[in-house]
Amino acid sequence: MKKVVLSLLFFAAVFFTQAQLRKIPSEVTDAFATRYPHATQVEWRDKLHYFQVSFVLNGANISADFSSKGEWESSERQLNFEDLASDVIEGFKKSKYADWQKNTVYEVQELGKPLHYRINIQKSGIHKKNLYFDANGRLLKDVIAL
Repeated sequence: MKKVVLSLLFFAAVFFTQAQLRKIPSEVTDAFATRYPHATQVEWRDKLHYFQVSFVLNGANISADFSSKGEWESSERQLNFEDLASDVIEGFKKSKYADWQKNTVYEVQELGKPLHYRINIQKSGIHKKNLYFDANGRLLKDVIAL
């Protein structure tokens, strides 16, 4: 019985290691190079259903998701809160979360959706949320962050 369990653990480890080491398809890397030709510090992650790439472009940290066919799906660019459009800053200041601590801020582009912004906030180090604002500063939704 012990040999069976050890064998299963070994094969599971090999399977998951191979899943994470899958070669990035050329369609994906070519699509990335076309969309972001000046990207530096490029790091790929295989998310099994899509590929995620993190990189630096013009001093900004960005991550983008591509399908296995090389189709761009979304990207997030990290910003400073002060770099947000004034409408988004005002929207946050008028929200019920204005006194919460701001952590990370992202400009989010998704295929087929308008540009929006995600602000990660926390209160008392325990309560954490992601706030989503449209470009006009309207709070679209708040989601508990894990």
